[in-house]
Amino acid sequence: MADEGTATCIDILLAIILPPLGVFLKFGCQVEFWICLLLTIFGYLPGIIYAVYAITK
Repeated sequence: MADEGTATCIDILLAIILPPLGVFLKFGCQVEFWICLLLTIFGYLPGIIYAVYAITK
């Protein structure tokens, strides 16, 4: 449906702006969020790459 595509697009935009937030909205406070947070602390680009990967997988 169009709503699912729109939600994914918004999630990806949030993942680019603030990676942990996009992952948190998709998965909640699970291990994906903590991995993304750790990668974002170590470097913004690895956090973005992981967030987009986690959201689109």
